[in-house]
Amino acid sequence: MNICVKYFASIRDEMGIETKNIQVCEDLSVNDLLNQLIKNESIARTALVAVNHKYVDRNFKLKDGDEVAFFPPVTGG
Repeated sequence: MNICVKYFASIRDEMGIETKNIQVCEDLSVNDLLNQLIKNESIARTALVAVNHKYVDRNFKLKDGDEVAFFPPVTGG
């Protein structure tokens, strides 16, 4: 299945890319994808995830055509 992955802020800087389309196997969870794509353990552990513009937990199962966004925790002040 085909999904679009977007990286934001410091995760984009770490990955060196903003957006990419990838082919993945069926029955893939957000956590599986995160572990495949982001090798920096600190970033992978704290990253927030949205699928199709909605926050999801890491057990969320992806579907063909999903847009997955990874971004760091947001702080304000």
